[in-house]
Amino acid sequence: MEVKNESGKLCVKCVMPEYKPDITFNAAGQCSLCSGHKDANYRRQEGPLLETEFIKMLTRNKKRGRYHCLVMCSGGKDSTAALYYMKKRYKLEPLAFNFDNGFELPDALENVRNTVERLGVDSLMFKSDFMLDMFAAIVKSGAKAVICHVCSIWYMDIVLRIAAGLSIPVIIGGWTKGQTSRGGIRHPEFSSMAKGTADFLTGFRRQNPKYRDFPASVEEVIKRAGRRKAACTVISPHWFLPFDQEEYSGMIKRELDWKPTALSYPAGSTNCRLNFLSVLLSLKHYGYSHYHAEMIRIGILTREEALKRLEINFKEEDILPVLDRLRCRLDDLCF
Repeated sequence: MEVKNESGKLCVKCVMPEYKPDITFNAAGQCSLCSGHKDANYRRQEGPLLETEFIKMLTRNKKRGRYHCLVMCSGGKDSTAALYYMKKRYKLEPLAFNFDNGFELPDALENVRNTVERLGVDSLMFKSDFMLDMFAAIVKSGAKAVICHVCSIWYMDIVLRIAAGLSIPVIIGGWTKGQTSRGGIRHPEFSSMAKGTADFLTGFRRQNPKYRDFPASVEEVIKRAGRRKAACTVISPHWFLPFDQEEYSGMIKRELDWKPTALSYPAGSTNCRLNFLSVLLSLKHYGYSHYHAEMIRIGILTREEALKRLEINFKEEDILPVLDRLRCRLDDLCF
């Protein structure tokens, strides 16, 4: 299964296609993100974050209940390493939280179960079919909403509520230096994606009472948490530590018997099966996915390495069980 942007062209420096008005190319074939888009202030060079800053944040947010922090653990290498660091490096008492939207990979879930057992930490596994109707509506309506972003809104709302209920002051994610907990939606390459998601949610919530109180964005999730006086510090140790993915991947393989999932996208990551469908729809509507956008900010990969990771590595038969569960058909994708 192959989906390409209409022009077929990619920036000569990064992995982004042209998508007007968010991303434009100059005569040299360089995209506006690379040539200095007026809104791309995230590309300013800043000093590296230090581990001492991270430790200060942990110290400021002292334990109020049984747990020092809640660690969002998908079973991937980044979140598994984050859980390992909180327990072993910082000697904290974490609660491992696994979120299953109904499409998690069995080997990812096995990684979580194995990790919490070996580390001797408490865990909470959340699984729900609540969002199936919304996911299906995105597919059938042809909406430009990004499924992964909608799922992230749901996920963060649940995480903040659980952390507040257990008086946990810090939420730990496994985001790497190229990622953020807020989805980076203020960056220009996310403008149309954010609008597509917001437009869909506005109409869908109005027509479906079941989802009337569903947050419109991660920003709204955080605002609601603040109004409930349930806001937490949300952060990732990977933003502060100097270790690269190869180093901590080897560590968790040795010490936790962590195993990469047999299939996931992008290559070398761990994401659910619904992610495959989300990527295909994003490529259809925009010519790129949020993973392409993240690649331009990581800064540790060459263009060739990034393109290799972003090659579609899943097949039609990997999408069909997802569509079947959503009561959708391959024809609904309209490629």
